Amino acid sequence: MKKDTFFPIILLFILFSCTTISQENNEVQVVLLAGQSNMAGAGNFDDLDDAIKKRIDKVSDRVFVSQSNTAQTPLSYYKNKPSEKYKFKKRFGPELLIGLTLAEKYPKKEFLLIKHAKGGTALYGAWNPDWTLEKAKEIEKGEKKQSWNLVQQYFNFINENLTILKEKGKSYKIIGMTWMQGENDAILEVAANSYAQNLKKLILKYRTTFNEKNMPFVFGQINSRYGVKDGAKTVRAQMEKVPEMLPHVSLIKTATDTSWSDFPKNSDNVHYNAEGQKRLGIAFAKELIKLSNK
Repeated sequence: MKKDTFFPIILLFILFSCTTISQENNEVQVVLLAGQSNMAGAGNFDDLDDAIKKRIDKVSDRVFVSQSNTAQTPLSYYKNKPSEKYKFKKRFGPELLIGLTLAEKYPKKEFLLIKHAKGGTALYGAWNPDWTLEKAKEIEKGEKKQSWNLVQQYFNFINENLTILKEKGKSYKIIGMTWMQGENDAILEVAANSYAQNLKKLILKYRTTFNEKNMPFVFGQINSRYGVKDGAKTVRAQMEKVPEMLPHVSLIKTATDTSWSDFPKNSDNVHYNAEGQKRLGIAFAKELIKLSNK
């Protein structure tokens, strides 16, 4: 090959390679988060130590969170209206440590965490991938929750967020979904017994809708004690079946002893406190990383 043609080809190759690498580095890594109250979170941000807060601040310029709306804000706490139950003003869920853990693992990547969580809702009802008003009325309390088709709501929120990224000229990749839910399915026998099949359908629906057939899916095991007799026990057992039903699915197992030594809880014995949410977020992120590397 002549020198006068060789060098332009090499130059074009270098430029193309740099452009490709740049595009890969600019690709926003999108994580989906959904469920009920323990996904919404009841952790007190002020209970976290200063070292973690500084680490969060350090990555907040490239980790953003959208919670049930299209406002993409830097990774941090969200405002809580003080109540008798939770008197603090700065609240967080598993998104905080999911975002931090992923950002520190991949220091050149930008992340967007899209979360939709509604307390006191069931997979059999409001979160049902085959939602019907009849099923919602069987299990959801009140007309408001009975009217919620949360899967469709969440699709809309996700698409609105992805559109915002496109309008900013950013490409994106949905790298996984996390799910923390199940307590309310323990209150109805048919809901508890069908939990595994319903969750399988939910996972497939998200994978199909967003054309991510191997999208990692990580979910937490409930350990509450309310519901119909053996309802929570049944849901826990159903949850353990799901990773065997689909690939790229991982369950974060939890203990049932009321010391809550693995994932500590608030005094209500239902909702995870700051330490519990911290550990839960780290566990979610580590499993996402593990599944994405398979």
